[in-house]
Amino acid sequence: MDDEVAATLRRDPVMDRLIERFGRLTVEPAENPFRRLCVSILNQQLSTASAAAIRERAFDVIGDAVTPARVLAADPDRLAEAGVSRTKIEYLRSVAEAFETGEPALTQEALADRDDEAVVEALTRIHGVGEWTARMYLIFALGREDVLPLGDLAVRKGIEALYADGDDLSRAEMREIAEAWRPYRSYGTRYVWAAYES
Repeated sequence: MDDEVAATLRRDPVMDRLIERFGRLTVEPAENPFRRLCVSILNQQLSTASAAAIRERAFDVIGDAVTPARVLAADPDRLAEAGVSRTKIEYLRSVAEAFETGEPALTQEALADRDDEAVVEALTRIHGVGEWTARMYLIFALGREDVLPLGDLAVRKGIEALYADGDDLSRAEMREIAEAWRPYRSYGTRYVWAAYES
């Protein structure tokens, strides 16, 4: 996180406190975007701790280098024994096939000139990739700096805890709060997650 990002976020007193508490967080493109997409699929609808445990076991089955070919070659029964649901195994295979065939083109290079909504549209054409997973890909695989994933329960609960003492906020109210973070809402989101998970 560079000085411009920090200065922008620090204009929001809540973010200023979170930067002091958690230090400078980063938003960077992933070295292995495919692996990162698999992580998001494995994380779907699970607590952070449960997802981490299942992910570790699943990647032991797949192998150190998580590639489309290795996912397609992985034994579905062993993945199920590792705690991956049959539905998520199907999703992982769908994503692997999409990356293998290049339909749609999902590399960082292919998506570099496309705006966030176009990327979400391309990703959600893949069976098993919904809007939440696509927005995680924008942040954690592509390193997009201005993503606000309000489909994420932890983001919504975190914003409510930080800005409304836990009271309910509408998504419109959350978007208004996050306006102060523009054009670095992904960083603001990372701080909300950090506070929520601490």
